[in-house]
Amino acid sequence: MNLPYEWQIGWRYTRAGRAGRRNGFISFISGVSMLGIALGVAALIIVLSVMNGFQKEVRDRMLSVVAHVDIFDAGGNALPDWRATEAAARQDRRVIGAAPFITTQALVGRGDELRGAVVRGIDPAQEGQVTELARTQAPLLAQLQPGRWNIVLGAELARLIDARVGDKVTVVAPGGEVTPAGVIPRLKQFTLVGTFRVGHYEYDSGLALIALGDAAKLFRVGGPTGVQLRLADLNLAPEVRASLQQRLGPAVTVRDWTLDNRAWFEAVQVEKRMMFIILTLIVAVAAFNLVSTLVMTVTDKRADIAILRTLGASPRSIMGIFVVQGATSGVIGTLAGVAFGLLVACNIDVIVPAIERLLHTTFLPSSIYLISRMPSDPKVGDIVPIALISLVLAFVATLYPSWRASRVNPAEALRYE
Repeated sequence: MNLPYEWQIGWRYTRAGRAGRRNGFISFISGVSMLGIALGVAALIIVLSVMNGFQKEVRDRMLSVVAHVDIFDAGGNALPDWRATEAAARQDRRVIGAAPFITTQALVGRGDELRGAVVRGIDPAQEGQVTELARTQAPLLAQLQPGRWNIVLGAELARLIDARVGDKVTVVAPGGEVTPAGVIPRLKQFTLVGTFRVGHYEYDSGLALIALGDAAKLFRVGGPTGVQLRLADLNLAPEVRASLQQRLGPAVTVRDWTLDNRAWFEAVQVEKRMMFIILTLIVAVAAFNLVSTLVMTVTDKRADIAILRTLGASPRSIMGIFVVQGATSGVIGTLAGVAFGLLVACNIDVIVPAIERLLHTTFLPSSIYLISRMPSDPKVGDIVPIALISLVLAFVATLYPSWRASRVNPAEALRYE
């Protein structure tokens, strides 16, 4: 199959430039333009992949310890009939698991060390339907039986209060008992039977799990204060929340995981959009370097253009030759950038630790960034638009130089040849 001569000449001009000094310089500038496009595209893919991975990693680790949807009593008291609430929620086919719970803020400590934490009372027999932590740590959580006063702490929380398995840990409940001598805080000693680590600093350092019955006695509530639900699709949580709120009425408050962490996830989305815009501008700068390359090429090839015109080539064909040359550089740069970007993004879990070891530093302190390793999640929905934008910018950059080439006057160009 024979390609149109515009394509053949354009491709030849793209490969040319090694014979003479001037042609070699033009070829060098063309190579720099392609390298700039490649680096811009690769940087955009790597950054967006890391941000996607960071968001996914934090979300998955967070949802390993919290439910997709929570149903509370509107007054903050125990639910009048939590089993009826659970049954009503399970009527929605999108709900695949449910478990009762009691949760409140309290102080957890050992000796003189006290830390604020969320203390959650759970039923180990049902908790596995809702959270990944309960499924993976079933033998540990099975020790949380009512009346045994056992407790399980996040690993960082246990470290902060210097508690080890077998130690006595004191939980100080909010409020207190009013006596003639004043308000005396309610507190209870628990036996630490184990710790967990989910890789999310907020929960590793601020969550304690106890038996549902023990929580009801300590916090003076008549039963579970809420029911937590797991959905078949976590992304449907807002829809399920709205549906349940309408069906169950104002007596309960329904929340989902997107509401509890909306500020954080929206901040990540804003950062992702801004990084996309900023790095796209870098790709645009690299793409428009093609303008100078093609302008120099047109000046260098004026005699060739004049000869082609005298042989019958139309201005449109001349324009097509240089559009092909510029677009070819854009395609090569884009494909190279996509390949390099995917190579780095798919191996970032190996590259970043190697750099950290080389520089003797840590890029992601877990106490600041919630997670301690650099994640990556390349998505087709990001890569395809990046490649298309790069190609469009490269094509647009070829229009003016190509138009100038089509306006070359053959007689003027050949006057001094």
